[in-house]
Amino acid sequence: MKIAVIIPARYGSTRFPGKPLAKIAGQSMLARVADIARAVQQRIDNVDIFVATEDQRIADHCVQIDIPCIMTSDDCPTGSDRVLQAVHKTGKQYDFIFGLQGDAPFTPPDALSLMIDAVCADPSIKVITPVVPLRWEELDALRQSKEHTPFTGTTAIIAKDGRALWFSKTILPGMRKEAQLREKGEWSPVYQHLGLYGYTHDTLEQFVNWPQGNYEQLEGLEQLRFLENNVAIHTVKLDVDLGMAQAGVDSPEDIERAERILSVEYSSK
Repeated sequence: MKIAVIIPARYGSTRFPGKPLAKIAGQSMLARVADIARAVQQRIDNVDIFVATEDQRIADHCVQIDIPCIMTSDDCPTGSDRVLQAVHKTGKQYDFIFGLQGDAPFTPPDALSLMIDAVCADPSIKVITPVVPLRWEELDALRQSKEHTPFTGTTAIIAKDGRALWFSKTILPGMRKEAQLREKGEWSPVYQHLGLYGYTHDTLEQFVNWPQGNYEQLEGLEQLRFLENNVAIHTVKLDVDLGMAQAGVDSPEDIERAERILSVEYSSK
């Protein structure tokens, strides 16, 4: 199987301009994401990796961190559009394409490996993405972060067969008897979504040609376009260290939180 890992890295973020170049503990977010992709490339054959950006500053940084970069349009409406445009510019044919967000520096390398294993085992999968079950204290932290940045963190509802039923910036599911559920163990029934997608080439082409869906626009979640067009999204469940599910960076305020998480990670080693 021929695989592309494309890292969409947009400089012109409304909430956090230049976000992929922001440093966490002295290393840029993009460099951290590039290291994740390289780790997968070392484990699995036939994997190409590229950064896709609209900004020369990010392209220049890619030279510094020694990763191939493809310039894309500055008006790509979603990261998936940028991923597809980059694939077209490679001139290559890939069996499966993964979009690894340039602002997700703590994505576990196992996420990509598990997703690749899943699509190799089941050729019927058209779209795949990872989710993380949350411990109660992680759920409490997510709720607290949403008091200040309500659109940080996406939750997912998962069917028994692993299909995603829905994604939302609201914490789902609601729990009428939360106190009793907490007494049963450390795990809550909430799954947090990690912004990493894999698609067949044809499915990605379909996605960019569909109009934005109603719920996609309301939530600001591009993956809802698949669900609104009856395309199943398969999920893989990840087991990550305490706190790592909340290590995404959506705003400048998240940098300090990410550095705290990183310091705890290093101190535990």
